[in-house]
Amino acid sequence: MSAATRSAALPRASYHSGAALPRGFYSRSAVVVARELLGKALVKGKTAGVIIETEAYPGGDDLASHSAAGLTNRTRVIFGPPGHAYVYLSYGMHVCMNIVAEPEGTAGCVLIRALEPVSGLEIMRARRPAARTDRDLASGPGKLTQALGITLDDYGADLTHGQFAVHEAVNARQFDIDVTPRIGISKCVDLPLRFVARAARI
Repeated sequence: MSAATRSAALPRASYHSGAALPRGFYSRSAVVVARELLGKALVKGKTAGVIIETEAYPGGDDLASHSAAGLTNRTRVIFGPPGHAYVYLSYGMHVCMNIVAEPEGTAGCVLIRALEPVSGLEIMRARRPAARTDRDLASGPGKLTQALGITLDDYGADLTHGQFAVHEAVNARQFDIDVTPRIGISKCVDLPLRFVARAARI
């Protein structure tokens, strides 16, 4: 976990009072969506966390994006309607979750890298017994899927409604955004496409 992520501290947002984000929110540049997802609440059943770290994978010439391989059974959702979940297994061990962005037919997605837990912490602790603190429950892409119970069965899920969705987080305070290169990739490593919510400002 990066120093920037460790310093991120958003308020306990009343996520359930905010509406689910509409499909139009996601039908934009993956870079814009990645920035604007910060501070929103990812909700799955009785668990939820405020998004504090994302990475954009715009497709096109971005060779780090899975869509660079073209349309396959694995990547088909990335080329489909925005606002759906692209869930995959990383290194054969960790489930990672992306949200499809860009207009339908144009590849693009946003990796959700870290959350600030806000609801269902007891459930998250049971799912993540190795976490030493509540902050560590969802402090990485593989950790947050485990904490929220996101699995490969959620591939293609529509995140604009229902029990698995992204909501506006009401009463959230302002925060700064750190912009850095993405982590854990070997191609297009210098692109500044990682966004981290840092130190909420009163």
